[in-house]
Amino acid sequence: MKNELTERQNEILLFIANYIGNIGYAPTVREIAAHFGFTSPNAAKKHIEMLHKKGYLNMSSNVSRGISIKSEMNEDFESTINTSSGVNIPVVGRVAAGLPILAEENLEGSIIIDSVFVRTTDDCYALKVKGDSMINAGIYEGDIVVVSPKKAVTNHDIIVAMVDGEATVKRYMKKDGQISLIPENDAFKVIEIKPTSDFSIAGKVVGVLRWYN
Repeated sequence: MKNELTERQNEILLFIANYIGNIGYAPTVREIAAHFGFTSPNAAKKHIEMLHKKGYLNMSSNVSRGISIKSEMNEDFESTINTSSGVNIPVVGRVAAGLPILAEENLEGSIIIDSVFVRTTDDCYALKVKGDSMINAGIYEGDIVVVSPKKAVTNHDIIVAMVDGEATVKRYMKKDGQISLIPENDAFKVIEIKPTSDFSIAGKVVGVLRWYN
């Protein structure tokens, strides 16, 4: 490669390449900062400037989406953004009431998961976590959980459930026919599923992704 990248720089470069490939234009600095959980856009900007300095990105000043990947990349660099070793899975953001969880209106792009963990796009999807009801299970607001809609769910599994049109991440428990969705935070109450509830299981959580500053 032109210059060796740090792990974080490589992650950001892959994110930009994936974003452009899926959306058709580059992410903003703020979008990059939000994706990686940076507390300030300046942190993302510094990484972008370093990628530009190392010869991987073009930058246009005073343009919101003025980032592009340089075309004259050698084979080593091209292999780093080659998705053949990974699987693109959709990322679900806020779920609109009344829509299937994977409805186009709910999607916020995609991420690449190593094919060691996910075989095909249909095997999994990702969901951005809202709230802190699962912090004792190591799942925090802003994390991305990887969800398999095909895996069987048993007691104590962490699942994504749809309850009256809202998506929630909770621990599953069924006893004597009563389904309970249990938070991992004492500040939150257990959700007891009533016979009148509009309830469905949208998948089992099989992984958690988090980016650090």
